Amino acid sequence: MSEMGMQGFMAPAANLEEAESASAIFAAPQHALGSENARQPIGFVRDVAGSSSAIALDLARLEQCSSDLDPSVSLSGKVGSQIKIRVGNSWLLASVRTQRQDTSVDGGVVAQIDFLGEGEEERLTGKIYGFRRGVTRYPVPGALVYPATSNDLRQIYASDGRTNISIGTVFPTRDIRAGLYVDALLGKHFALLGSTGTGKSTAAALILHRICEMAPSGHIVMIDPHGEYSSAFRVTGQLLDVSNLQMPYWLMNFEEHCEILVTSSGTDRQIDEDILAKCLLAARMKNRLAEQIGKITVDSPIPYLLSDLMIILQNEMGRLDKGTNSIPYMRLKTKIEEIRSDPRYQFMFSGMLVGDTMAEFISKIFRMPANGKPISIIDVSGVPSEITSTVVAVLSRLVFDYAIWARDEETRPVLLVCEEAHRYVPSEKNSDGSSVGRILSRIAKEGRKYGVSLGLITQRPSDLAEGVLSQCGTIIAMRLNNERDQAFVKAAMPEGARGFVDTIPALRNRECIISGEGVSIPMRVSFDELEAIKRPASNDPSFYDLWSKTGGEDRAVERTVQRWRAQSR
Repeated sequence: MSEMGMQGFMAPAANLEEAESASAIFAAPQHALGSENARQPIGFVRDVAGSSSAIALDLARLEQCSSDLDPSVSLSGKVGSQIKIRVGNSWLLASVRTQRQDTSVDGGVVAQIDFLGEGEEERLTGKIYGFRRGVTRYPVPGALVYPATSNDLRQIYASDGRTNISIGTVFPTRDIRAGLYVDALLGKHFALLGSTGTGKSTAAALILHRICEMAPSGHIVMIDPHGEYSSAFRVTGQLLDVSNLQMPYWLMNFEEHCEILVTSSGTDRQIDEDILAKCLLAARMKNRLAEQIGKITVDSPIPYLLSDLMIILQNEMGRLDKGTNSIPYMRLKTKIEEIRSDPRYQFMFSGMLVGDTMAEFISKIFRMPANGKPISIIDVSGVPSEITSTVVAVLSRLVFDYAIWARDEETRPVLLVCEEAHRYVPSEKNSDGSSVGRILSRIAKEGRKYGVSLGLITQRPSDLAEGVLSQCGTIIAMRLNNERDQAFVKAAMPEGARGFVDTIPALRNRECIISGEGVSIPMRVSFDELEAIKRPASNDPSFYDLWSKTGGEDRAVERTVQRWRAQSR
């Protein structure tokens, strides 16, 4: 850069002495590497605003830094990298959001930055310590900008003493561990977002494994719609599916009963629901528990017999006047008979599930006690599709209701993790008014008060119900290919993370942007490799490899048809 250009670049310096000093620094030889690059500024502050500012960068200095041995210094000034600005005796850390060439500055580049936080400088070593999120002292135009080193980032990302789990490495460093603060992560919910094929399922398994290792007596319930997590938690988890779930039908509340038993619509639906409410309450009242408790409602989890419900429906139909329509009663009877005779529903409507097993079921599902297996994987892939959402609604509501009624007991927080969350809490335009959407939305809004944490995993965040993602205190965003999804996540991210969020489309597989309560500051993280035995069964098939194999196709078809007909895996 010419002398005249140098003067133009450094014109905003605080005074002549500082400008001369900076001019000397900028004239550093091309071979300057290592810590020398870190001690030299790469630009200055042009504009200052509350959350973001503009800085001018020198292209020559960026070139010098690009060959530095420190990966953090080598990326300094680039989009997504971190820089630091001296303010008195403190350092202000910021991330670079955008870059553009500025012709008003000879050889210069103008970048938009987002302030992340500040820390004090240790006089003897020059290290940053006591880093904290937020800004109390802003720089002035002309303040010098320096590369953030790996040592700086090590101090910034270091744990502040809170319990945390280590999940990967902070980008662009090679050895700085990325940690998630467990209480903050779970206390205010979290969301894991990413397109298909980005490693989202493996990342979810990694986080849950780390939590299980940290808290072997924890209580985690995971709804698995595809049956891919069973293989990942064979050792540390309780695996449940239609073969051993044994979820009593009488645990459903009235709304959930209606979703399964009422098939009509319009005005007919209201008539059918009124009849079902009357008969269901009468069936529950026949149980001895109802006599002991006294006053119960149609929602009370009191066991009843389906045969009793059928008899009550028949008796009510027999009392009708000749001119009264009996079709609503017949609709309900037909549906109950259909469910009782369908083997696909036996995991829920079996005659063996009429006993009062509520306490046993909750203990099994919530892992109380954990007995070394703190997570229960509930595989709903074998559940008939027409009742899958209702089954998820029942399980989710049990988590929430238990937390409400257990407030007088020693607090036992429960983490509910929901894969393919957009299927269960869809946006208003896709909403079908199902009970699962309402209960998960309620957990998102109120669960924290009762010790219920919600973990949402989805590939389509834009299809989630409006406001649910905003209730998640920590967002873990992997690569998202859809522009609408990207915009949705950007809107949910805090202002200071926008620079990181802009890099979401460019993330590699097994990389993510983490922002929110679970981390000290927003960070880009490369996830750890997960042992093969702990990975979910979510790998994409290799068409070439599988199509190259021949033999046994006829027997495979026969076995598949047999499972298909039996509706059993």
